[in-house]
Amino acid sequence: MRWKTPLIRGSLIRRYNRFLSDIRLEGTGEEVTAHCPNPGAMLGLKEPGLPVWVEPNDDPKKKLKYGWRLCELPGGHWAGIDTSVPNRVAAEAVADRAIPALAAYDSHRPEVKYGVNSRIDLLLSTAGLPDAYVEVKNVHLRREGTWAEFPDSVTTRGAKHLRELSDMVAQGHRAVMLYLVQRTDCDRLRLAEDLDPAYAAAFRAARAAGVEAICHRCEIDVDGVRIGPELPVEIA
Repeated sequence: MRWKTPLIRGSLIRRYNRFLSDIRLEGTGEEVTAHCPNPGAMLGLKEPGLPVWVEPNDDPKKKLKYGWRLCELPGGHWAGIDTSVPNRVAAEAVADRAIPALAAYDSHRPEVKYGVNSRIDLLLSTAGLPDAYVEVKNVHLRREGTWAEFPDSVTTRGAKHLRELSDMVAQGHRAVMLYLVQRTDCDRLRLAEDLDPAYAAAFRAARAAGVEAICHRCEIDVDGVRIGPELPVEIA
């Protein structure tokens, strides 16, 4: 997945009101308000002075002319903060058969209705195999070592998805939680149980019911975001 327009480097002044951020652009020193496409806690990714990259747009329908996309991290690493990116990366990866666990499927459809007032991120199908219901989750929390953690805040919606995926397994389908780590400094995934114990409990129940858990790291740079290597998932 490539950015639509070249990104511009800046430094974060503040992130506020969940979906807004003030950023000072590099070179000109201009201060702009950018859309922050992330409703989560963004722990460790919202400190003032953090080097960030924004995507400009000239869409007359958009009030804000910049969207925050990336954070620069120590050691030459990157973090993506746009929670819509993993769905696009996953769709491209499935189409390219770049996720080995899902490579057997010929077609995929996004946003298919299922469960109770829900839409599955990707519904995969092919002759001779059960349909695969794939829920994609964005991961960008890192607090210790090289562990990526999910979630970064309480997500009742995420727990609901786990229960609905369990129902799909009970109906004879395949159900998959696909966690995409939008950080280049992590090499494994675990649950942030202290931040949302209810999600951790729902995750364990879903795994016991047959829901699969797959994790891949993303490759990230100023040109775009692509699927990276598979990472191990810790199930405690």
